[in-house]
Amino acid sequence: MKIVIFDMDGTLLDSKTDITISINHIRHLHYNLTPLSEEFVVKAINMEERNLPKLFYGTDTYHDKDKKVFEVHYATQCVQNPYLYDGILEMLNKLKDADVKLSVATNAPTKFAFRMLEHLEVADMFDMIIGADKVKVSKPDPQMLNIILDSYNFKIDKHQAWMVGDSSKDIMGAKNAGINSIFATWGFSPNGEHHTLINHPKEIIDIVL
Repeated sequence: MKIVIFDMDGTLLDSKTDITISINHIRHLHYNLTPLSEEFVVKAINMEERNLPKLFYGTDTYHDKDKKVFEVHYATQCVQNPYLYDGILEMLNKLKDADVKLSVATNAPTKFAFRMLEHLEVADMFDMIIGADKVKVSKPDPQMLNIILDSYNFKIDKHQAWMVGDSSKDIMGAKNAGINSIFATWGFSPNGEHHTLINHPKEIIDIVL
């Protein structure tokens, strides 16, 4: 058995426009702050250590009023502009045809991940889509990956598994789970800690098959 676990944002799909719009909506509505750039938002999200409320809203903690309004706004916004990266759909189809098990482990909330992947008509390709809200600690902690691996009855001496992601959190998560990792350069972080580096989704087919 072969298993490939994908990060979502910056790996399967580009979501930076919508998440930036929703963050800037909170900045304007609650704090009268000027808009942040997509580049800043993406860089902040992918930092290994960061205080996102401080970076996005200038507050030390994530206030309930910000969280509630963001979730309502993003629930509609998140499907306005996302798109699959070139080559992703073809790669998923080839892995699926070869009976490779596919799942998603994202630090985004599960409900948004489902909504976006369903909107892009690929949700059904994954056996499991799990977000940070389903675990106590998100990536690079291996909890998410372990839940997925356990669902397949993964045995390290019998099976092969890979984590594909665009940040060092994904790579460290794979290492912590004891599986292989693949760093995707087309996403939000072109540089980062990696074991295997790829520049196009088709390279995943060669590695896995």
